Amino acid sequence: MNDSFVDVIAEVKLAIQTGKPVVALESTVIAHGLPRPQNLDTARRLQAIVRSEGAIPATVAILDGQVKIGLTDDELEVLANADQVVKVSRRDFSNVVGRGLTGATTVAGTLIAASWAGIRVMATGGIGGVHRGEEPDVSADLPEIARTPMVVVCSGAKAILDLSATLEWLETHGVPVVGYGTDDLPGFYARSSGLPLEVRADTPASVSELWDTHTGLGMTGGMVVTVPPPEKEALSGPEIQSAINQALDQAVADGVRGKHNTPYLLQKVKELTGGASLRVNIALLENNARIASMISNKIVNSDI
Repeated sequence: MNDSFVDVIAEVKLAIQTGKPVVALESTVIAHGLPRPQNLDTARRLQAIVRSEGAIPATVAILDGQVKIGLTDDELEVLANADQVVKVSRRDFSNVVGRGLTGATTVAGTLIAASWAGIRVMATGGIGGVHRGEEPDVSADLPEIARTPMVVVCSGAKAILDLSATLEWLETHGVPVVGYGTDDLPGFYARSSGLPLEVRADTPASVSELWDTHTGLGMTGGMVVTVPPPEKEALSGPEIQSAINQALDQAVADGVRGKHNTPYLLQKVKELTGGASLRVNIALLENNARIASMISNKIVNSDI
């Protein structure tokens, strides 16, 4: 990796060098996942929440062809208000960096860049997964999690995906999936998908112990820690499933496919729930950032 392509902000670099907790944050939620102005407001709150728990936030993005690991407030604002921002996964780095473009990193893209800096914990809303339907479509997030030694704190996979198939994919590729305070895989918008998990952890210290054992055994891939959305904002399973089914039917009717499918479905679900899905999304993003910061604290302290 050519260091001239990557800029690790001084605060993040110092934290890593001195053994302080750092939490990586993805940026597609800023550029593609949330509407304006909630995207910038949420991005700022996520960074503030990480700091409030004693960790350093490292939002990852590509600005004018340079990979940024850690964004200033001004850079957050630029990204939040920019048009034509490329969604960046593994395949996209060479194009976006080489052509001097601006890009927002997916979970996969964030894992790649954060691992270059030595970060071990990231927070996001929901990971990508296996899509519904007969055509095999697997998010690039999954193989990246399987190959990158990092704790990914999320609320499961996005609810519009095939959650059972996603869980099976992670099992097949050796990725531990931990329920944080839950025995079931969260349903992203709902607190439970009804799919049981094999491993549960109720505290950040317990997650840290699992991670220390995972890495101590020489396992090279990542670990997914799934956190239910806050109870106050969470939707019921039947409520969100009804909205998803309607959105899926509409996507077929409108001929939406490929990379346009996920943003289309998320927008339709938001409309069908009267904006409730957006409120859940923001609440779980904030909650996951807080818990990821607590986990990062325990992991770095276990190294001392």
